[in-house]
Amino acid sequence: MSEVEAIEARIRDLPPQEFASLREWFHEFENECWDQQIASDFKSGKFNQLIEKARAEFAQGKAREL
Repeated sequence: MSEVEAIEARIRDLPPQEFASLREWFHEFENECWDQQIASDFKSGKFNQLIEKARAEFAQGKAREL
């Protein structure tokens, strides 16, 4: 049995309240990972082309402030 399969089996056996706590923790953890990925991508310049395109469209009147 792989480690993932063992974890899945343990999760299936959790009482409802503990499962709810795990689900909440995992959701928060997943959001933190996503935030870190976005920050990393931003620092590396992956959004630069999108930012420039948005600025150009705004300057041309094709977009408006939110």
